[in-house]
Amino acid sequence: MAKTLADLRVGDEAVVSDVGGDRGVARRLMEMGVLPGTRVRIARVAPLGDPIEIRVRSYSLSIRRAEARGVYVTADAS
Repeated sequence: MAKTLADLRVGDEAVVSDVGGDRGVARRLMEMGVLPGTRVRIARVAPLGDPIEIRVRSYSLSIRRAEARGVYVTADAS
């Protein structure tokens, strides 16, 4: 079963393998730098679990958990 950003915990790092889900959301995420091959880290999660703050390409993004479920990741190799 493929892992998504929504499955990671605070502090976990991974590499984006695919961006799926709603076409418009996927496009917006890719425009913001969430592209396959990009390393991401879960920086924070709001108290009720939504939104999720991720660190990507030396900046932070907050995305909804539903959006994070469309971002498939693989374990960080480093």
